[in-house]
Amino acid sequence: MQIIDTHVHLWDPAALSYPWLEGPGLDLLARPYLIGDYEAASAGVGITGGVFVECDPAPEHALDEARFALGLRSRPGFPLLGVVARVSPESASFPAELEALLALPGASRGLKGARRVLHTQPDELSASARFRENVSRLGRAGLSFDLCVLASQLPVALALAEACPDTCFVLDHCGVPDVKAGAMQPWASHLEEISRLPNVCCKISGLVAYASPGAPAAEIRPFVEHAIACFGWQRVLFGGDWPVCLLGSPLASWVKLLRRLADSASPAQSEALFAGNARRVYRLD
Repeated sequence: MQIIDTHVHLWDPAALSYPWLEGPGLDLLARPYLIGDYEAASAGVGITGGVFVECDPAPEHALDEARFALGLRSRPGFPLLGVVARVSPESASFPAELEALLALPGASRGLKGARRVLHTQPDELSASARFRENVSRLGRAGLSFDLCVLASQLPVALALAEACPDTCFVLDHCGVPDVKAGAMQPWASHLEEISRLPNVCCKISGLVAYASPGAPAAEIRPFVEHAIACFGWQRVLFGGDWPVCLLGSPLASWVKLLRRLADSASPAQSEALFAGNARRVYRLD
């Protein structure tokens, strides 16, 4: 079975600025993680392609990061099938920002979506008319929008997706539940609510970073099963969240764990989760 990893991070703090990497407890991540490192980390588990997702660089480096990622698509070796770039929909200069992004070499085929990390921002940010209009503008440009929110912000994400019905939204990391604490509520109810929107799908990613280090399947299973029950097999996508996943598990271990958690799926359901939905949602070649 082929696997497409819809959440690959790559960064070099010596080349671009990532202020969040200077935070406490992130020493493991505060070093370069490049495509060769990913190839080594993903060896032997069946991953045949990936989608680069922006790594929350300083705003002035957003275009440079997108240029870097798009350039990797022509590199021999592991195929990056698409790029999700950092954008600032709250900015008055967003139309020019989007125009510059779309004009980058390789963007016409490689740029698939955009993201603005919201879990570090006030809830009011995505509620403004400007933010919503610019996210709608992404949809009109044929780009999806990754939702990176905390579990407590799922109602905020719901309101944004409702306001932009023609934009496809990808909810990262199942909405960031507190897996380690086993906190099913109110996350579970909020996830069910947002799953009712037809323009939202869910990325099964990041859970090992929010679980106990080396967490057993029993700790993560309820969250995976609830996400799939809410969205169905046709609106869930596998994501590795490497290297952030290293806070809880090696990438290979996460892949093997999710395959074990999905062992009751039919071949068609497994193919949808691990590859088919990625091709459709991110419009991959």
